[in-house]
Amino acid sequence: MSLQSVPLLSFDFLPARPVEVEVSPAPLTSDAGLVPIRQFDERIRLTEQFAAALDDRRDPALTRQSLLSMVRQRVYGILADYEDQNDHDTLRTDPVFKLLADRLPDDPDLASQPTLSRFENAVSIPDLWRLRDVLVDLFIQSFDAAPGHLTLDIDAFDDPAHGHQQLIMFHGYYEQYQYLPIVITCAENDLVLLVGLRHGTCHASLGADNDLRYLMGRLRAVWPDLHVHVRGDSGLGVPRMYDVCRELRLSYTFGIGMNATLRALSEPLLAEAVAAYERTGQPQRSFLALDYQAGSWPAPQPVIIKVEAHAQGTNRRAVVTNRPGCAVSPQAVYDEYALRGESENRNKELKTELKADRLSDHRFLANFFRLYLHAAALNLLVRLRHLVVQPAPTSAALGLPAELPTAALDEPDRKQFFNTRRARDPLGEGFACTWRTRLIKVAAEVITRARRVIVRLSGSWPHLDHFLQVSQAVNQAMARPSPG
Repeated sequence: MSLQSVPLLSFDFLPARPVEVEVSPAPLTSDAGLVPIRQFDERIRLTEQFAAALDDRRDPALTRQSLLSMVRQRVYGILADYEDQNDHDTLRTDPVFKLLADRLPDDPDLASQPTLSRFENAVSIPDLWRLRDVLVDLFIQSFDAAPGHLTLDIDAFDDPAHGHQQLIMFHGYYEQYQYLPIVITCAENDLVLLVGLRHGTCHASLGADNDLRYLMGRLRAVWPDLHVHVRGDSGLGVPRMYDVCRELRLSYTFGIGMNATLRALSEPLLAEAVAAYERTGQPQRSFLALDYQAGSWPAPQPVIIKVEAHAQGTNRRAVVTNRPGCAVSPQAVYDEYALRGESENRNKELKTELKADRLSDHRFLANFFRLYLHAAALNLLVRLRHLVVQPAPTSAALGLPAELPTAALDEPDRKQFFNTRRARDPLGEGFACTWRTRLIKVAAEVITRARRVIVRLSGSWPHLDHFLQVSQAVNQAMARPSPG
């Protein structure tokens, strides 16, 4: 007897006739939008290179799940909002997840939660070192030509604990037990170059100097003439970071706290801004460039102070920099530093949308490995965004000053520009949640035939045009020579 002939449930809210719910015997999935992403992964070989960095110490005669298939389970699961191993106790039978792992829908099931747990906990320190290399390898491969300049943003984010993991500690500022990961991203292409998992009460700059030494060694081995500018908030603005930037011939801009001395030095400028706001009713921004030496600094350094007066009150912020011309164009230097807010969006995606705050294994090394899985998922999405992004509208088309490049727009105009661009190009400019609602999360029937596998979508799906757009872009990219 067919399951379709037996109503599972019946509802009477529709006046004309009852609404009956039946169970379909067809193999169905709710994540068919992962299929073109898997095709793109085939081109850039992200999960393949990731899995190849891991040492498989299992007995081949007793092995049913390859490292590559388990990496793909976890990376694609994270993209589709399944951040936990437990999710795969049901996803292991999903026909699309089997396709992603190079299996047919009728093939044996994928790895279960206990298998994935053993997989993550088997990771060693040498595995993590190799994964660090893979992130940089994939970053280098993402460029068609050698870049002359890159901007690296260093940041830390709180990662609350969900149990009794190794090296979690209580942080007084965040008021929680946590880890404090560090992330280095590239402002030019939004990719994650480096991640590090650290104990919950470490200083924000812990290890960042050695991370920069490693990265610059790798990058300049490929691009000897590369110039790099480093940005970070006040947690990174400490003497050893200034020292390592000078050692590596990097320019830098770091935030610093507004102490009593800087407040006193900027008081006259703030008074002028307040008076101008009271006189005109228009928000005021002014900048002061000066040489300043904190007690822990061996020598004075250029500092830029921004003062604001507006309807919400006053605001002062300061940065320390070694950029040439900072005394001549302090506003340009400060506004360029403020663009690091886009790198904080990558951290937001990593932590809250791709759930890198779910490092819930007990073992520290396993959680470090999880952080790499989440970074790999983000980088796969970022690379695909670059492939489908539409040309940005000009500022003139949005009614903004046409003679200025986007980076030179004032903050309100720049915000308007980016918001309008995201509305016009929801996938090319969209975060992970947008990709899920408009592409990934779509029901489909998966049919296995002798010569092909059919993924049948609904013709009434409102975002079918996005699926076609992404798939066409991926297939066109597959026809071109592979990167790297």
